[in-house]
Amino acid sequence: MDCFYAAIEVRDNPQLEGKPVAVGGRSGRGVLTTCNYEARKYGCRSAMPSFKARELCPELILLPTRFEVYKRESSRIREIFSQFTNLIEPLSLDEAYLDITHLDSEASTIAWEIRQRIRQETGLTASAGIAPNKFIAKIASDWNKPDGQFAVAENEINHFLLPLPVERIWGVGKRTAKRLHEADLKTCGDLRKRSELELVQRFGKFGRTLYQLCRGIDDRPVNPERERKSLSNERTFRHNLTSLEEGLEKLDDLIDELKDDLARRRDEHPIRECVVKVKFEDFQITSAQRASEQADTEILRELLAEAWTRGNGKAVRLLGAGVRFRTRDKASGMQLEMF
Repeated sequence: MDCFYAAIEVRDNPQLEGKPVAVGGRSGRGVLTTCNYEARKYGCRSAMPSFKARELCPELILLPTRFEVYKRESSRIREIFSQFTNLIEPLSLDEAYLDITHLDSEASTIAWEIRQRIRQETGLTASAGIAPNKFIAKIASDWNKPDGQFAVAENEINHFLLPLPVERIWGVGKRTAKRLHEADLKTCGDLRKRSELELVQRFGKFGRTLYQLCRGIDDRPVNPERERKSLSNERTFRHNLTSLEEGLEKLDDLIDELKDDLARRRDEHPIRECVVKVKFEDFQITSAQRASEQADTEILRELLAEAWTRGNGKAVRLLGAGVRFRTRDKASGMQLEMF
């Protein structure tokens, strides 16, 4: 979906049309969850601190999140998907892979039909990437945003990938991109000049992934029963927490929210461990975990005490509480499309 949260806010309040709009935290330490294209023209982007976004765009209209509304709209869109295929792998509220290999119609035609249905039934726009596998479909979905689509056929993969910057490869962040550039590897074409052994020696196991993806090799199936591996919530505080007692008080609120979230989930696999996350005033992050079959309040409190001591007296700006689930192996068919 195109700027999903912000697009919903503009749809629900037409007076915002054409104005820079963002959704996210409005406190001094809040961050943007998303922003529309008018805001992006100023350099605003998701995960940017709200104060920085306001510096870049003083006219920015920053709205609080309405996750219940976003979840409702996501369900409506998922229902549209299901009218075309049952092979749907959600990645988030606004993104999913669809496998349409079993359908007789042209893939691009189906993508267009789905996008039109979304516009007609929700008033929102979507973009699509059509390709033989997840990796290429994901990249293609960004090619003609907003409100567009792009297809990469099997015989077009090489032409599409050779000039592709390494930053577009799944798993390549700023640090890895820097290392790749230092090795004079700036495109998928550059990567193809190196052997798999050389890439593994330089980048470890990820070198094998680089070797495959730069050639368009991605055998991951669309998994309609994709498991959630964890569930957590976290909070950044307006004022730093300076004592463990303060932290425990805030943690109890997070634990209550976590238990409410767990109670609303259906057919979830068993919990395998509890986790607490702490971010200190200098932005250093640590976490502590312990095996448990439930979101145990006492265990989570003990984990916070354990993690807190690692700060050596530093104040805390963020706390998180969560659980990790037991997982099982699954398989599915081939994949084609990503929204």
